[in-house]
Amino acid sequence: MTELEYPFDTEYIMKKRKSIKKTLMADGTKRLKKRIAVLGGSTTNDIVVYLELFLLNHGIEAEFYQSEYARYWQDAMFPGEELLNFKPDIVFIHTTNRNITNFPVPSDSMEAVDGLLNEEYTKFEQMWQKITETHHCPIIQNNFEMPYYRIMGNRDCSDYRGRSNFVTRLNERFYEYARKTEGFYINDINFISASYGLKEWSNPSYWNMYKYAMCVEAIPEFSFNLANIIKSVFGRNKKALALDLDNTLWGGVVGDDGVDGIQIGQETGVSQSYYEFQTYIKSLKALGIILTVCSKNDHENAIAGLNHPEGALKPDDFIIIKANWENKDRNIAEIASELNIFTDAIVFVDDNPAERAIVQAQLPGVCAPVMDSVENYITTLDRSGYFEVTNFSEDDLKRNSMYKANAERRAQQASFADYTEYLLSLNMTAVIDDFIPIYLQRITQLTNKSNQFNVTTKRYTPTEMEEVFESGDYIRLYGKLIDKFGDNGVVSVVIGHKNGDALDIDLWIMSCRVLKRDMELAMLDRLVERCREQGITTIKGYYYPTAKNGMVRDLFERFGFAKLSEDADGNTVWTLDTASYEIQNHVIKVEDNSSIQQ
Repeated sequence: MTELEYPFDTEYIMKKRKSIKKTLMADGTKRLKKRIAVLGGSTTNDIVVYLELFLLNHGIEAEFYQSEYARYWQDAMFPGEELLNFKPDIVFIHTTNRNITNFPVPSDSMEAVDGLLNEEYTKFEQMWQKITETHHCPIIQNNFEMPYYRIMGNRDCSDYRGRSNFVTRLNERFYEYARKTEGFYINDINFISASYGLKEWSNPSYWNMYKYAMCVEAIPEFSFNLANIIKSVFGRNKKALALDLDNTLWGGVVGDDGVDGIQIGQETGVSQSYYEFQTYIKSLKALGIILTVCSKNDHENAIAGLNHPEGALKPDDFIIIKANWENKDRNIAEIASELNIFTDAIVFVDDNPAERAIVQAQLPGVCAPVMDSVENYITTLDRSGYFEVTNFSEDDLKRNSMYKANAERRAQQASFADYTEYLLSLNMTAVIDDFIPIYLQRITQLTNKSNQFNVTTKRYTPTEMEEVFESGDYIRLYGKLIDKFGDNGVVSVVIGHKNGDALDIDLWIMSCRVLKRDMELAMLDRLVERCREQGITTIKGYYYPTAKNGMVRDLFERFGFAKLSEDADGNTVWTLDTASYEIQNHVIKVEDNSSIQQ
């Protein structure tokens, strides 16, 4: 819903929030259902109202629990029956500098201020640990915005007795905890309040009259930022950019102006703005965002423009370059198909409003933000939160090179008449074995990002995955695939729950970048082997259909499972006899964890 995408009209959303919700709830979208506990140090009702709207727009239907006013600590440390029965999927702690109980005063010694700091921080750390022990779910914690006044003037930021200095030090303690704790995320209201304008944000009349920690007009922007974290935790980020060229990555039209005539570099303010935008895009690539080109242009002109000596982006930075005269919606659909992702995982960046409107009309789900002026390009993409980072792994750093290697594999495939010969030519080796600590983060990330090759669509928080890892009730397998073009990283995960002499498959996922490589067969072979070793005679598989996992509807049938049942919603149950199973993978060499340097 474009009304809920950045930059949004706050006044319009506040006025039309009920009708917006009604429209979203009636659009027929099948959404994730999540329970969110909001523990507030101030009034949270309006935060929840707008948070619900933004989450619905991200494909998440949320149910909320709210603590009573300013009882966040009590609810966390001594949860009542209502909160315990609520069983939250995520806990959000809404505190601000209004909830800091003891600030330094000018007469305090350094030792006294350090004591105050430790006292404040310890209260929060005890609360976070209690929430983790009780609810086993991710936690989102606000950091602290700067005070809206400075007792010591400019010295307030550097003197140990200054409130600004105290808030900065307390925030850093929070960040340190976040760095070392999986499933703990900071909602950066320090940045949001500064961006909004601290004077307006912290208007004391809203606290004094309503116990709002910010001005009412800022609440939608706050909720939008919070929603970005939540949708990222639950795997609803975008994955790729489809970028126009003329007047988007550079000023001017390369076909008309020539390479020397386009604006990019350091010569003028406009050309520098385009250069900075290209630099920003290149930084997104470093985070693992897939870069593609979608431009109405002659291919040779597009390549020439990308090779401009003053540009930050070069042709090799892009996985796919669609520079032709086809409709852009068609090119984006082809990009999605070649990347094995859905079109709704793509953000289309184009300065032309007509092109944006056509793409959004033909490809619902593709985001096409308003790119109104090059000076605003970075802000628009950055504040939209399409690529909000909550987990960051080695595979993210290598994602673009992995997709590049996939393009090389496709090129080689075209030269083979026999597909099996092509697979053998890849010289594939897989490590398939029980989970090991160095891959737990990537395994958890994969469970929350895989939508297509995912038979049950079960998601795991870091805490839940740790519990699975440490339990003897499961057979766990991860799969890491390497071939002559490169290391694909961890691409498949299977989790099965032991039930006597049977194994119930809780999760079977695989990254779409290794489709049609027989990796799923290699995983099945190893799974059967582990089952036999542990006296398990039957494997039961489950398929729960969603809007995105149709490709694995008949996965268990292809594996050789027999169907036990199917209900009216298309949910199916399958069974396999491990004793009669025969090896199915003949193209991948399989190794175990002993080949991994841990």
